[in-house]
Amino acid sequence: MAADARDRLIGAMSAAPVPVPLADAAGTRDTPRPLVAHGCWYPSADPTGEWVAFICDRTGVPQLWTGLADGSEIHLLDADPDPVTEVSWSPDGRWIAYTVAPGGGEHTRVLCVRPDGTGRRIVAGADAGSSAYLGCWTRDGSAVAVTVAEPPPPTGLTVRTVLPEPSAPDHGTAFGDLPTGWAERDGPATLLGGAGHGEVGPDGSGPDHGTGAPAGHGTGVAGRATDGPVHGTAGPDGEGPGLDGGGSGLDGGAPDRLTAYLVDPSGLGSPVLVAAESGAATLRVCDVSQDGRLALVRRGPRGRREAVVVRTADLATGSVLRVGDGDPWIGRFSQDGRTLWLRSDHERQFAALLAATLDEDGGRVGLSVVAEREGSDLELLAFAEDGRTAALAWNVRGASELETLSLSTAARPRRVPLPHEVVTRITRAGPAGGTVLALSGSQRRPGVWWAPPGGLSARTPWSSRDEDAVPPGRPPVRPVPLRPTARDGVRLGGWYYRAAGRDAGRPGPCVIHLHGGPEEQERPVFDPLYHELLGRGLDVFAPDVRGSSGWGRSFVDADLGTGRFAAIDDVADCAAHVVLDGLADPTRLAVMGRSYGGYLTMASLVWHPELFRTGVAVCGMSDLSTFFAETEPWIAESAAHKYGHPVRDRELLRSLSPMSRVDALRVPLLAVHGEHDTNVPPGESEQMVRAARERGLPAEMLTLRDEGHEFRRADNRRLFRRTAADWMQRHLGL
Repeated sequence: MAADARDRLIGAMSAAPVPVPLADAAGTRDTPRPLVAHGCWYPSADPTGEWVAFICDRTGVPQLWTGLADGSEIHLLDADPDPVTEVSWSPDGRWIAYTVAPGGGEHTRVLCVRPDGTGRRIVAGADAGSSAYLGCWTRDGSAVAVTVAEPPPPTGLTVRTVLPEPSAPDHGTAFGDLPTGWAERDGPATLLGGAGHGEVGPDGSGPDHGTGAPAGHGTGVAGRATDGPVHGTAGPDGEGPGLDGGGSGLDGGAPDRLTAYLVDPSGLGSPVLVAAESGAATLRVCDVSQDGRLALVRRGPRGRREAVVVRTADLATGSVLRVGDGDPWIGRFSQDGRTLWLRSDHERQFAALLAATLDEDGGRVGLSVVAEREGSDLELLAFAEDGRTAALAWNVRGASELETLSLSTAARPRRVPLPHEVVTRITRAGPAGGTVLALSGSQRRPGVWWAPPGGLSARTPWSSRDEDAVPPGRPPVRPVPLRPTARDGVRLGGWYYRAAGRDAGRPGPCVIHLHGGPEEQERPVFDPLYHELLGRGLDVFAPDVRGSSGWGRSFVDADLGTGRFAAIDDVADCAAHVVLDGLADPTRLAVMGRSYGGYLTMASLVWHPELFRTGVAVCGMSDLSTFFAETEPWIAESAAHKYGHPVRDRELLRSLSPMSRVDALRVPLLAVHGEHDTNVPPGESEQMVRAARERGLPAEMLTLRDEGHEFRRADNRRLFRRTAADWMQRHLGL
């Protein structure tokens, strides 16, 4: 690409981030007294493996800390009250990059700070209305990748054409690359949406090296950031549908745009554009090859994630492979850049470790399976700095199994014993091959564990002790797995928690708790909400209805379109299962959930009005039309692939909305929302509570201050779970 054309293209997009200096962080000067019960998670080790940066909420807010991997010395590195969500220590040890959520809301920014607390600065996301999150570091630590999301340009703004738009054939559906017959495996589904989405290389080049993608799929453009759509393919100049003329934004206007840059935290070098995308809120730079020629980018809407190899010299697309939802850190280049190790469910039901052989331009010339497990997803993937070994975490029916694998020999994988049920993050530590793990389990708060090469894992002294997981006199409960069968024969999953002190065989009051996503999965990890309910004498059944991850690609996709009606019925079938098994009292059932689970809670109350005695809906959508109108543009775009397009599928969305059946509501409802939630705006709860009250039903709304879609502050989390438990006790007659 000519330099002047590229410069004009960058000018047509959002401005590159400019570092903004801040006051030095607390560093080693301020280490507040810890709370007894706290969690530590998201570790990232320094190059020596001696120190770990991590997130900890021991002050009541998730903040950035550092500590010795095998010692008790720790420091609060940034005492600001904004919650921290991601952490990454640079390979050269000079910087720690982290993502924060100002005010607890959904708009995030990326900061960098020296390990001693000096040099703190915002490197992306400082502009009003923008949002930014972390990508990888370059191998030498000279730059960190950031993705910047900007709102759509004001109405009437025209983005100039710079390059010709590539042709984009009509694929007929937004899911044209799924295996033939996939929809029939676990129940009916309707495929929604139009052709193509997004772009990576602004020259518009597609996967021209035998990627296995359909013709035109994943063609380049320039165009979005957070975990969470695009109908129609925009041109590399922004002239395609949604900008100059066609209108691919959900409201017929311009879509939002994501741009990914390599940024020098010191501010000495200019930001370098790596990739761009229109409308799908998932663009992340996952790796840059040792020589800087290639970048691995994860893009695409929920349910249609892709791994894209980008040539950094001209931003052209080398190859494209499908990857699953879940952890965004999907792979890494070999030292010579000729092999891409990838966690992928390309043409598979379950994600495995694949090796893609690349040519000089990043095109795929071969593909092989390195490690796989029948019926289990490869969930987490981490590599030693020399690229010779990998740590693999497998999702085995909700629990984790960890192993290390040599990538240069034919040696069998080595199993790594785990002290708790679930691995939430793996990071390699030091040149000797040590590992730092973030672990969680049903009987412990999230903590960080240090595993020296060839040795047993040991809890870091600064992680919470197991005996401090719950208040004295209330022992933690280990759940048991259940496999209900839906009315159409689909096998579901889930975990049942039984309150202590009840005689065996005597059914008790039970809360059906529904996770978010819908692609999330219920895991046997410590949840203070569950233990609050259990302490009040309530059982909890936390199921995986169709649409959940961990049970195969067809199960994830089984709730698309009209399949969502079956997902609503799954909730009733799960309730029936625990009643018929003699676990739950049919006269004292309640339903509760957050995000998509909050939607399912409201839907279950109006589709099955005689089943539950009450419900608690947390950050849930009550009307899919108003949700699409008020949510962040990039979230709306991505959600359209899961729920339906707000224009083309208007009638389907109306019929799926709890507000359309609110006259059927018969029981009290509590709604809970964060005041700064721009993912699912608080109006979704407000209109449902108002409608319930207008029909003479008890209904209340709890609004949590300084919170967004996630509740991160200890005092708010405590208020939430106590309010919810009080509500359940009152309306279940305990």
